Amino acid sequence: MLDIIALILVIIGGINWGSIGIFQFDLVAWIFGGQAALVSRIIYTLVGIAALWCISLLFRENRFTHTDE
Repeated sequence: MLDIIALILVIIGGINWGSIGIFQFDLVAWIFGGQAALVSRIIYTLVGIAALWCISLLFRENRFTHTDE
């Protein structure tokens, strides 16, 4: 479950960075009242922590294997 939450947060962060890069528009800051707003800073922090967590996904063995029957 934690992996799914982390991936969702990383996707939100990626969409936000995409909007900044393409449109120079910070969606999170716009929704929550600016980059310095407490809620925005919490979201930025959670996205950063989620990105660090997702690094561990690169080094885990896949739990699901496909077998030919």
